Amino acid sequence: MISVAALRMQQFGVQFYQASLTAKDIDKLVRFEVLSYGDQGASGVRGNARQSKVRWDFLERRIASSDKAYQRQIIRKKIDELVGYYDQCRQARDLPSIPGAVIISCDEALKFDAMPGEPSLGILKVPEREGILRAIDGQHRLLALHAGIEHFGDESFTVPAIIFDRLPEDHVVQMFVTINAKHTRLNPSHLVALSGRQLYRDENLAAAHDVVRALSEREDSPLLGEIKLLGVGHGRVAQAPLAQELKKLFGAEAFGSVKKTNEFRDEATRFFVNYFKQVAVVFGAAWNGRKYSIKSASALRAFIRVAPDIVRHLDQQHADLADFRAIGRIIAPWGRRIGDLRFETDGAWKRSGSTVDQLVKELRLALQYPEGSIG
Repeated sequence: MISVAALRMQQFGVQFYQASLTAKDIDKLVRFEVLSYGDQGASGVRGNARQSKVRWDFLERRIASSDKAYQRQIIRKKIDELVGYYDQCRQARDLPSIPGAVIISCDEALKFDAMPGEPSLGILKVPEREGILRAIDGQHRLLALHAGIEHFGDESFTVPAIIFDRLPEDHVVQMFVTINAKHTRLNPSHLVALSGRQLYRDENLAAAHDVVRALSEREDSPLLGEIKLLGVGHGRVAQAPLAQELKKLFGAEAFGSVKKTNEFRDEATRFFVNYFKQVAVVFGAAWNGRKYSIKSASALRAFIRVAPDIVRHLDQQHADLADFRAIGRIIAPWGRRIGDLRFETDGAWKRSGSTVDQLVKELRLALQYPEGSIG
């Protein structure tokens, strides 16, 4: 056990501790991890490492990536700036480098021995096991400390910390989101990933996120690399609006029954990959052109919203939900009734309106009257 002086605090029935941890305690006890997926192949770090004082090969070995984590990718520039600032503080000796408390959760039980007559003051005992503490707020600051610790020598260095005793997983994520959503402008796509996989265990949002990831990452997807996942990447469309549109689709009774909705959700990834492949064929010029808005969030959301109409036609033809050719036959009228020019950014897209509702109306009318009759 590591014993540190601490103040026991309580808010709305929740008990936690304010304590002082040494740099060596932090270096040994805190584990660093970021939200990621195995097929992303990333180290959990993004940004340029040129002219850096940080040994990134050394630091990256301390950063785990997992789809069960909640932290964002580590930003190299931010670590570099913090390491430089810490070094300035060390040399100038006129400012503390980490004056604010970091927020940490301990995986195992803590023990608190109160002082006689002072129930809020005492000694906090933390199990001495590597990686037992998880940073909720302050991960970049602690990583910068880890990166520059070799320069500290025998320097006395302590970090103020708020420590929670086995905070439940969903509470950890909720606190992380609350702290970061406003103050550090946490990317909404990152929030979607957290709320689907971690915070609420929302099956509809989790399934929606799986569909978006497949559309962005599968080699046979016409949207390969077009969607920003977790707020990063070269894509032009944010993950969040597409995932929210899909969540609504899975949660509504758009398919006629809960059973039908559940069946569709199970096949949704296959369906949407093949569906958008056929959309790319029907609107070939717009899909492959540079001056069109067919891959905008509004257009993609409209295509998603009419999915139940496509499914009803598939049912009428007794076709599989992900039948590539059947989907192509069903949406073929869009090429005749709507056409590529509808998505020309400086043309019909501006003149006719670019709202999701307007495009959904046009897509549904073209399915209902494939030959143009309003009869």
